[in-house]
Amino acid sequence: MTLNKEELGKIEKDLKEERNALKEELEKIAEPSDDSGDYKAKYEDMGSHRDENATEVEGYVGNVAVEKTLEDKLNAVDIALDKIKKGTYGTCEECEGEIKKERLKINPSAKRCMVCADKG
Repeated sequence: MTLNKEELGKIEKDLKEERNALKEELEKIAEPSDDSGDYKAKYEDMGSHRDENATEVEGYVGNVAVEKTLEDKLNAVDIALDKIKKGTYGTCEECEGEIKKERLKINPSAKRCMVCADKG
C-alpha cells in the first residue's frame, strides 16, 4: 500500500507543523547549543536564597528531561522529512519492507514497520 502523492503531501505538511510546534516548545525551556540541532536546557537564575536555589535546580532537572524528549521527537520528524525528500519515506529501517500507510498516518515519523517495532 504505497502512499499516493496527496497522502504524502498531507503527511509532509503534518510533519512540518509538528516540527514547528516542537521547536516552539523547545525554545521555551532550552536554547540551541550548536549548529547540529542539539539543545541545552536553560538554567534560570532566581536568586541566592536556599529556597530559590532549590527551585532553580528542580526546574533545570525537569527541563533537561523534557528537552531530551522534545529533541528526540524533533530529530525523528527531521529524519522523516529528509526521507520524503529522498524518496525513501515509508521504508522500514530494519527489514527494508514497506511501512503500512495506516501506521504512517498515525505515527508519521515511524522508522520501522509493526513487525520490526514489535521485536523491540
